Parts: sequence; structure tokens; C-alpha cells
Amino acid sequence: MDKNTITGIVLIVLILVGYTFLNKPSEEELKKIKAKQDSIALVNQKIKEQQKIDSIKNIAKNDTIQLAKDSTNIVYTNNDTTKTDSTNTKQLNLGIFSKFTAKENKIYTVENKKMIIKFASNGGKILSVQLKNYHTYDTLPLMLFDGDSSIFAFNFFDNNNKLINTEELQFTPVNKIIEKSINKKQEIIFRVNISPEKYIEHKYIVYPDSFTVDFNVEYKGLQKDISPTQTYLTLNWFNKIPIHEKGAQNENNYTTAYYKYYMDDVDYISERTNGNESIKTKLRWIAFKDQFFSSVFIAKDYFINANIKTKKIYEEQPGYIKSLSSSIAIPYNSNENNNMQFAFYFGPNHFNTLKKYSDVNYNNKEINLSLDRLVPLGWAIFGWVNRFIVIPIFNFLDNYISNYGIIILLLTLIIKAFLFPLTYKSYKSSAKMRVLKPQIDEINKKFPKEKAMERQRATMDLYKRAGVNPMGGCLPMLLQMPILFALFRFFPTSIELRQQSFLWADDLSSYDSILHLPFHIPMYGDHVSLFTLLMTASTLIYTRMQNQMNATNASMPGMKTMMYIMPIMFLFFLNNYSSGLSYYYFIANVITFSQMYFIKRSINDEDILKKLEQSKQKPIKKSKFQQRLENAAKQRQMQNKRR
Repeated sequence: MDKNTITGIVLIVLILVGYTFLNKPSEEELKKIKAKQDSIALVNQKIKEQQKIDSIKNIAKNDTIQLAKDSTNIVYTNNDTTKTDSTNTKQLNLGIFSKFTAKENKIYTVENKKMIIKFASNGGKILSVQLKNYHTYDTLPLMLFDGDSSIFAFNFFDNNNKLINTEELQFTPVNKIIEKSINKKQEIIFRVNISPEKYIEHKYIVYPDSFTVDFNVEYKGLQKDISPTQTYLTLNWFNKIPIHEKGAQNENNYTTAYYKYYMDDVDYISERTNGNESIKTKLRWIAFKDQFFSSVFIAKDYFINANIKTKKIYEEQPGYIKSLSSSIAIPYNSNENNNMQFAFYFGPNHFNTLKKYSDVNYNNKEINLSLDRLVPLGWAIFGWVNRFIVIPIFNFLDNYISNYGIIILLLTLIIKAFLFPLTYKSYKSSAKMRVLKPQIDEINKKFPKEKAMERQRATMDLYKRAGVNPMGGCLPMLLQMPILFALFRFFPTSIELRQQSFLWADDLSSYDSILHLPFHIPMYGDHVSLFTLLMTASTLIYTRMQNQMNATNASMPGMKTMMYIMPIMFLFFLNNYSSGLSYYYFIANVITFSQMYFIKRSINDEDILKKLEQSKQKPIKKSKFQQRLENAAKQRQMQNKRR
């Protein structure tokens, strides 16, 4: 790699850093954000009394999930009914709710074409969700969550300031639940029925061919029984996410909590570390997401605010990848009946499916939920490349070809064909620089290092007279980078590749192992991925070819070594990654070898040198800017003479 290529790479990095810097919010945008937060502060002012009660009860000092666990004595089993642990059973003093204390947990199963959903009478909640058309890597039923690995409970204070947790209450079905009614819309209604005019109701609507479930919550006739200072309900939502995929480490890298601001963009907590986000503004939805599936809780109106936590647990608790929890504030008016409307999405992180469920009509308003943002396709231009180029081509091929290894091969051929003009231009520019190398060496001998300015001026003059752009080889590389990074994001998150086999790889969304090691190598793992080895070997060969074609600057001998170290680093990094990605890089390298072979045969160094020499004889056309500089210099000289 020559000095100009290195300069190009540095410029690329500077462009990316500059782009990030320029996209930081301006002072005006920060003021708008602050104004939004100030408006939320007005709502927070109304709930100060409630916060004082929370402080007295010491809730604010306790972890949200621990509170829910401590206040729930229910033990779930695989039976249709369960009872609270007899050693922990105690009569709870819950005022008018005391006689509804959870004792026997009855389970009701409702099934549509896509899901099997179990409801629990204790808490009137969804106990588990199984996706019918998917299974885990171990061929087990795919459960998004199940039993006591989840908590979903509303919390509020009664008129005696006693904390009520809906998971401690036994709800009763008020309509007939038809289990496994696949082809019909089902309404499942649970109530804590204090009287015909006084109750808490949880109503679920399951549609026959949908990943969504409508969820309506009604508090009727309870104005005198719930604290008059209650301005919001607290929903504690907690899930331990089961391991579904082949590689837990890789699955962990895509498991986290996402959330959408009420009238704004989608954000998320970093997957790499344990996170804790306190969001003070309104939210539209919160999602517990793993690599390929999500549970999304959606407000048809809004959430006031939320506190969201993520914690990696796969090294401590076998069978689970992470625990995700949220404490959500939901608007409540203690002076009237309350009817709160929500929805769930339980389904795959499939881009087109999520787009389909994003366009909804809530309360006669057309809303775009932006659920497709749950598929991490990359930010800015990388995401655009995936959305408007890669995914349409991939889906087109998917309509006609069933083998995803062949689809990746064809996708690679199409992309490399599209980039071929840039590859040709880059190679031709490198050839021009190569044939000029002897003349550049003469300039370097003529001007020692101490005369760096003179050397640089003479070199640039040579380039100008020969009509060579030293950045000609780097600009095509810059234009190819968005596609390179976009595909790096696309393959590991493409659910189409999940559990799809090709050659020796049994799952293109995970690593391909040809040898299991009896020990663990840090950063590498305990297996050998053949596609990653092939990708590394082909990259090393490509690097060697590039170094032979490009005149390496003798003043930077360490750069040549660095170019060989990079593929070795990727060998460690990609060994646990998607084998579909390594396969793509390998095929791309093989195609590049073929392109370079034919380009090399079509380009003759002697012909290039002759054309460059001819270009030197032509008069150099000065740019308007350069002409203005010369005119300004002449005017200064004339003024100096007059003085």
C-alpha cells in the first residue's frame, strides 16, 4: 500500500469522524429537547405527593424487579393449576382487595396460527408465549418467555396508602375462553370483580393470524378505593430471555432493550454492557429484544416515563442470555374511571414483517411505530444501503431460490458487478502510480528529507503534468465502504439465514464449526470456523497481491506488516460471528481475484507510461481558482514596485 492509499484511508476516517461531529445536535436542537423536558416537568410536578409516598414506603431505594419479586409469593409449575408456597403464605391486608389474594393459579391456553399463549388467573396476565413456526437450535419449542422467568404487574396505592400489586390478586375470567381456537378472534377478559360496578379488568384480544395482541385495562368505580394522589400506575415488566441460538456469546451481542420516544426516534441500551436508562420523557413502546425475536409493549396513548435495565446472565444462569426489566409510569386519573389501551407484538425481528405491523390506527390517528428499527441495520448511510439496496435484492432472490448459500453467492456477484467500475478505476490509478515510481524515486534522491516542501512540490508537479490524481485509488475505496459496513450489519441480523444450512455450515446465522477444541482460546473461542479460515487466507493473499502491485513507501515499513496483521485480527473477531458473513467475505475475495486477473491482462504498464509521457507534453490547464491566485500575486508585485 503506497503513501497515497494510506492518506486516503486517513481521510476516510476523518470524514467519518467529521460526519459524526457534524451530526451532533446544535444548540437550537438542544434547546428544543430541553423545552420538551420542561413540559414533562409539569407532569412530574403533579406526582410529587405520590413520590413522597414512594419514599416513605422505601420503594425508590429498592430495585424495581426485586420489589416485584418480594411482593409476589406465586410459584409456577407445569401443571394447569398452582398454589402459593404454603411456607410463605400469609394473609395480606389489602383492604377491599384482601379477599382477592392469589391462592390458586389457573392457566388458560389460547392458540392462533402463529402463537400459543398461556394466561394466568393470578395477575390476569400473559404467562408465556410460544412461537409456533420457530424452534431453538436444540429443536425445542421457541418460548419468548415462560412462567416464573417473567413478571408483569401493575402497582398502585389504595386509600390507606397500602401498595397493591396485581400479581398478588386472583383474576377471574368473565367470558368463556375457547382454548386452541385457531381461526377465530378471541377475547379473554379477566376481572377482580369487587361488585358489578367496581372492578379491575384486563381484556386481551387475540387475532387468528397475527403476532399482535390487544390489551385493554379498565379501572372502574374505584375512585374512593385508590389513593386520591395516584396520578400514575407503575408497571413492573421483567423477562429473563432464554437462549435460542447456537452461540450464546454472539446472541448476547444482539440482546437488549429498545424503546421509542412518543413523537421521536427509536433508541436502545448498549448490548455490550449491563445498562440502566432512566427516561424522563414520554414513550410510545418498549421492547425486550434478542437476536431474532422481540416482545414489544406498546401504548396506544403514551407512557409518562420509564426506567429500563439490562443484565447479562448467561454465564451465571444456564439457559438464559440476559435479564431485561422496566418500570413504566402509565397515566392514571384517580377522579374518574380509567380505560387504558395497549398492544403487544410477539414475533420475529423480520424487517418486512415489522414494517407491516408498524403502520397502525390508534384512536383514529395514523401512526408509524417504526418497529422495523428493531433490526439493527446500521446508522445513517449504512442503514440506507441495507434498506434500499441489499434487502430488496436479497428478497428478490429469495422469491426464486430456496438455498441461502446460493442467494449469498448471487448477491455477492451482483454487488461486485455493481462495484466493478470503481474497482477498475482504483486498479488503473494504482497502475499509474506504479509506473511513475521510478520518477518519484529520482525526485526523492534530488531533494533530501530536509527539503520536504520542495520534494512535495516537485512530486505534485509531476502528478499534475502526467494528469494523475494521487487520490484516484482511494476515492473508489471510499465509495465501496458503505456497502462493506452495511453487509457487516446485515448478515448477523437477517432472520432468513437462521438455521439455514449450506455445505458444512448448519446455521448461516451462527458460526460454522469443523473442529471443537478441548480448551478455550481468549477472544477466539473453543471451535474452528472453516469459513472464517478461508476468509482470512483469501484476505492475506489479496493483501500480498496489493503490496506487489503498489509501490510501498520505504519510509513506512511498518505499514506493510500492519496490513497482514489486520486479517489475523479478524480471524479472532469473526470466529464466533455469522458464517454467512465470513462466507460472503470469502466469495467477495475470490471474485476480486478474478476481476484483478482480467483487469491486469487488459492494462499494460508500458502503454500507461506512454500516455503519461504524452500528457506531460500538453499545456497544463489552470483552474479558475489557481488563475485568481496568480493574478492576485501579480497585483501585489506591481503595488510593491510602485512603492
